[in-house]
Order: sequence, then C-alpha cells, then structure tokens
Amino acid sequence: MASGPLDAVVELPGSKSATNRALILAALADGPSVLRRPLRSRDTLLMARGLGALGVDVVDQGTDWVVSGRPREGAGPDEVSVDVGNAGTVARFLPAVAALGTAAVRFDGDPRVRERPIGPLLLALRRLGVDLDRADALPMTIRGHGAVSGGAVDLDASSSSQFVSGLLLAAPRFEQGLVLTHVGGRLPSAPHVAMTVAALRQVGVTVQAAADTWTVMPGTISARRHDIEPDLSTAAAYLAAPLVAGGQVTVEGWPDDSIQPGAILPDLLAAMGAEVTRTSRSVTVRSGRGLHGLDADLGDAPELTMVLTALAALADSPSRFTGVAHIRLQETDRLAALATEITALGGDVTELADGLEIRPRPLTGTRVRSYDDHRVAMAWAVLGLAVPGIEVDDIATTGKTVPDFTASWDRMLLASSRP
Repeated sequence: MASGPLDAVVELPGSKSATNRALILAALADGPSVLRRPLRSRDTLLMARGLGALGVDVVDQGTDWVVSGRPREGAGPDEVSVDVGNAGTVARFLPAVAALGTAAVRFDGDPRVRERPIGPLLLALRRLGVDLDRADALPMTIRGHGAVSGGAVDLDASSSSQFVSGLLLAAPRFEQGLVLTHVGGRLPSAPHVAMTVAALRQVGVTVQAAADTWTVMPGTISARRHDIEPDLSTAAAYLAAPLVAGGQVTVEGWPDDSIQPGAILPDLLAAMGAEVTRTSRSVTVRSGRGLHGLDADLGDAPELTMVLTALAALADSPSRFTGVAHIRLQETDRLAALATEITALGGDVTELADGLEIRPRPLTGTRVRSYDDHRVAMAWAVLGLAVPGIEVDDIATTGKTVPDFTASWDRMLLASSRP
C-alpha cells in the first residue's frame, strides 16, 4: 500500500509498439538506421534477436541501437530458428520479413503463443506467394525464395490489428507492393495501424489508407533516425496511482501530439475523477474529489483495460468497458483473468461478450495471479495501493515491456508528499 499521498515524477520507457515497428523498417532499409532511446525489454530483444537470425545486425550504441539495414542476399545460414516468446509483434511482423530472404525460418515460442491467433496472417502470406508449411498456428516454417510477389489480398484482422501491420511493414519490398483489405468485423486497436502507416510514410514509403483498405507502393525504405516515443499505455499504472493513493504523478516526455492508443489515457482518468494538467512535454494527474465509475468503449485502446478495471473495482459507482473481445486472445484471456482475480478478492465483475461490468465491493487482499501477463500484473500493482495484502505471484512478468517496473514503482511510492 501507499504510505501517503504521492508526489512523483516518472520517466517512461520507450514504446514497445514504436520500437518494434522501427526495428522492422530499419532492417529493411537501404542503409544503417539509428533508433534513439528504444525500449529494451523481453519483446523488443526478441525482435532484435529474430532480425539477427535473419542476417540483420542490431548493435548497442549507448542509449541507442544501430541497425545495419537490408542484409545481403544469401547472408546467413540456410536454416534458422526464431524464438518469438509470447510477443505478438514478433510472431506477426517477422514472417513477412523472413519471406524476403533465402533461408528456411522456423518460428516458435512460449506455449501460449501457439494458442494465439495468427492463421489469417499466414493464409494471406500464402496467397501472396509465400512458401510456408502450415497456415494456422505456430510452430511453422517459412522457406524464403528471395522475393515476395505481393499484389492484392483480403485479410480478416478482427482478432488482431497486428496482422495488418505485419504485412504493411514489409510491403514496400514486395515486387508489386500490396493492396490489403480487411474483411472481418471491427478492426481492433485501429490507432496501432495508424502508427504503422505513419512510420512507413516517415521512411519515404507511399501509403494510401481508405476505410479498411491500405495500398502500399513498392519502393525503397529510407534509412533514418527513429526517435522512439515513451510508451503511453505503460503510463496507465503510474498515472492511475494518484486516484488511489492521493497526491500527484507527472510523466515527463509525454508527446504533444501522438497517435499511440494510450494518448487518450489522461481524458479517461479525468472522466474517472482525476485532475489533469498538460504541458507540451508532460502530463500531471492529481487526485480529485473521488474515484468514479466509467462507461467506455476501449476498442481503440485495449491495453488500458487492465489498469482501468483495477480503478473501477475501487470506484464509488459501477463501470462498464466494451469493445475489447479480442483481448481474450492476447498474453492470456485478459477478461477472464480480471474477472476471476477481482472476484476472488471479494469484488463483483461480470464478463460480457466484449468486455466487463464492474460493481465496486469491499476487497480483501490475498495472492493474485499475473497469468504471465505484464498488463495484468501492473493492474494488481495499482489495486495494491488501496488493498492491504495484495501479493502478485509473478511481478517480474512486467519485464515484457518495463524492465525495471518494480524499482520504478518503489521510487514513485517513496516520493510521497508529507503533511
């Protein structure tokens, strides 16, 4: 629990989404690129190692990474393995890159990743001329033949927008480019696709986006410097803390204009009772006159669901979060995990087809499961600010996106304002 009202300034790690997109584009570029202040966490290190297996060097240079760029044809061994861990971006971004090479590349990872959806992406790759041994799940092997023909393809990305991004990022290197049409239900996490389109345009790629169709022209990916924004979704746990413990927390380095999904976080916290102050490079959240329930569609920012649910369990009125059916298919079934653990604490949470209803009840602390999910573990850290006895079974799983989460959390708690 917090010992008093907070008065902390937090520096966030780099965005996982931005880092892994920049790594792919740098790997396919026409020369060396620099990633400034990238996130170094399990997911991004897996991406860097995967690119290394494909013949691309990612070298530490102080706080930055230097990426060698497009490997020479035939570089590297004939057969390689890529460990994707439980990282959706690695599992879904690297296959199209591997198809551009000449090796047989086997993809596999943690047991959970074998259960996560990837079939629609693999089917689309097969229709684009990629040689792969299965098109439904991992483990699978892609046999690169030095080129991908590209062209037009339909794709159901209703279970993950990463399917779209994974194809768009490699599409400039396809011989015919790509015309990709999403044909399923609602596209989740649409801002993540917008991030991909923006990143492509920044390296000189021509991209047209209209409704659920994206057209990428074939051409060169320019080497450049990629300035990695802080991870605004990770900010959720820190900026939620004052609503529970009192006081205030400032996140430095908050971009003035960002298309990250987490950019809507301050507005959501304000709706739950926070006082929010912005500058051109920071956001400060102060406790207000209570913590209130919220009814919100989080389909464009599903990563915020976990921390907002923890807040909702402590609020003075019910909450309802919808639009996030697909988070059942992420690191764990996140809706079930939240409902199960909060109910075990004495809470009242109902699973919906696409979200949760939370009715606040007095909670009693006990050991809670993280389900090997970094966002779930962060939610329990927030809950623990108010509920004595909360113990997370594996807080180290936060290293997936925040390598020093426990240390930074402790620093925030120590920076408390005294009467």
